[in-house]
Amino acid sequence: MKSKIISHEKGIEIEIEDIEDQRTELLEAFDECREGRCSCPTQEYKKVESLEIENSKGKIQLSIRSKTHEEIDPKEIEKCLEYTRGRISEK
Repeated sequence: MKSKIISHEKGIEIEIEDIEDQRTELLEAFDECREGRCSCPTQEYKKVESLEIENSKGKIQLSIRSKTHEEIDPKEIEKCLEYTRGRISEK
């Protein structure tokens, strides 16, 4: 699984590739975050206005929009991705 995080003015875009064997588990984990049931060891979810998930062939794209006057820290998001990788690899 490879990921790329791109910061921009209104939030963060994440591209996750090489996921075919873990696609279902990743989508379930990201749905939990989108629904406000995030279990990642960070407080960044409090800054999130919305999370959109695009599931396409070969990759998953996440568009995370931050709340007004908030800035999402890419390093904290990387911690979330590492946590999620570990969590789904344990299954």
